[in-house]
Amino acid sequence: MPIEQRVVAGGKIGGANKIGGSASSTATAGQDDDAPKSKKKKLLLLAVVAVVLLGGGAAAYLLLGKGPAEPEPEPAPVAGAVVEVEPVSLNLADGHYLRLGMALQLTEDVGEEAPDTARALDLAIALFSGRTIAEVSDPANREALTAELAHQLQETYEGEVMDVYLTNYVTQ
Repeated sequence: MPIEQRVVAGGKIGGANKIGGSASSTATAGQDDDAPKSKKKKLLLLAVVAVVLLGGGAAAYLLLGKGPAEPEPEPAPVAGAVVEVEPVSLNLADGHYLRLGMALQLTEDVGEEAPDTARALDLAIALFSGRTIAEVSDPANREALTAELAHQLQETYEGEVMDVYLTNYVTQ
């Protein structure tokens, strides 16, 4: 009678395991086969994640730009005519006076018709009146007051006046 022999092995049929091999060699051979596949899967997964992140960052940069779009600055106004304002005497503190004459630098957009200068005189009177003679005589203060007057005129005349020049400035 023929003898039937059965072999129980943990490896694959036709694998590297030989009949009669120990159980420990079978277990380590199975783990060694899975380890390279597992490392390859991890590397592939990391590469895919890196590509997705880089692609998302590039898309965000290109679509959104470098941040919120800054509005383009308005072009500088083009100088037009200069309108002289009649000099006026202003009361200063302590009984002193300031004789103030000015000219308004208009923009080119104003055209032929000069704006009413009464508003400009009113702003100048409100800004310079009541100050001490030391305040209005100091060159630095005078420049600051002139800059403030120019700013107020630009707002009041809504783009028609771009600057102011002092043509008469006498204190007493």
